[in-house]
Amino acid sequence: MTLARGFAVLHCFTSRDSQLSNAELAARTGMPKATISRFTYTLVRMGYLRANRINGKYQLGSAVLSIGYPLLASLNVRQAARPFMKALADAVGGTVALGMRDRLNVMYVESSLGGAQLPNPADAGLSFPIARTAMGRALLAAYAPGERTALINELRVKLPEQWARYRAAIEANLRAFEARGFCCSLGDWQPRTHAVAVPMRPLPDGEILVFNCSMPDYLLRQGQLTADIGPRLVAMVRSIEKALELR
Repeated sequence: MTLARGFAVLHCFTSRDSQLSNAELAARTGMPKATISRFTYTLVRMGYLRANRINGKYQLGSAVLSIGYPLLASLNVRQAARPFMKALADAVGGTVALGMRDRLNVMYVESSLGGAQLPNPADAGLSFPIARTAMGRALLAAYAPGERTALINELRVKLPEQWARYRAAIEANLRAFEARGFCCSLGDWQPRTHAVAVPMRPLPDGEILVFNCSMPDYLLRQGQLTADIGPRLVAMVRSIEKALELR
């Protein structure tokens, strides 16, 4: 429990909220401020947080990267996928990214930028809600029925408002996935950004990775996302699986 609470403190920091005070951390975690003070003191001593001497707030320390890098380095699919991702990104003018599950989110571990400017440029480490994204819906579609049911139940219990709002879109994507091999999000995460996503066959250790292609709506012709870009992304993923000899 102590370890989980320490990680809860670290998970409060985001790209938008990169510096937080003890009071802000207490409000976000629900822990007493005295408890938060003990955690931040220990995490600073261990290098996972660092204190800003000007405003007294905390931000993530370099030790966080030392934990994450071995994971990225072990994903050799990133190196194999880069030329395929770049080719598709350049061809359609969008952004192609590779992601994996992070609790109730999907996290980018690799990206390739085309010519289009998106509101939130893709970068490794960015995390997005499963329910609201094409990548999250493709992950659900790739899971075995038991795993999918467990994750859906977790979404329903822990994020009831999000589940209620996006349930219909999720269920429609799961039904359509069998026929077309990809899932969609039409402005569900960013109002003017549309995306398709395709899961890759499981890696030897059972991990399922997902690729997506995001496009601003002003670059898309009517029907292009599902008639053209979706099938292109499916073909790209099959080529990467062949290069990696995944069966």
